[in-house]
Amino acid sequence: MTQRVDYQQQAPELFNKLGAFNMAAKRGSIEESICNLVEIRASQINGCTFCLDMHIKQATISGERPLRVYHLSAWHDSTLFSPRERAALAWTEALTQLSPQGVSDEVYQQVRKEFSEKEITDLSYVVAAINAWNRINVGFRSVPGVLDKAYGLDKAGLA
Repeated sequence: MTQRVDYQQQAPELFNKLGAFNMAAKRGSIEESICNLVEIRASQINGCTFCLDMHIKQATISGERPLRVYHLSAWHDSTLFSPRERAALAWTEALTQLSPQGVSDEVYQQVRKEFSEKEITDLSYVVAAINAWNRINVGFRSVPGVLDKAYGLDKAGLA
């Protein structure tokens, strides 16, 4: 697979602004481990191999257990995730795959039980950021792993 367009080169200002937005969202009130799970799960849903590759490596470097990463696509049936993580994953799925009815009251109540209003807002921005990156990288067929050395992802030992 060959990347279609180097979007960073074609629109560097927008690339940098999206990067700044992403970094600001991740500096919010949501713990890094949940941000990692959210980025992996949204990337799975969207079929973004570039982001999936990147975020699994980031999670590994941050100490995420491999079995939890393996279970992430079936988190509904896994016992490896806390109620807070499960609420974040439900919210991620609801915002990533918007239904015609919007986000259900049930999913909102689940996330509201585990997160403050500020945290729900911050979590929503993390979900929005990864969905933006997914859409760009899927559209332009970004090649997984090509930026590992530049981003320090080679430290994950998952080449």
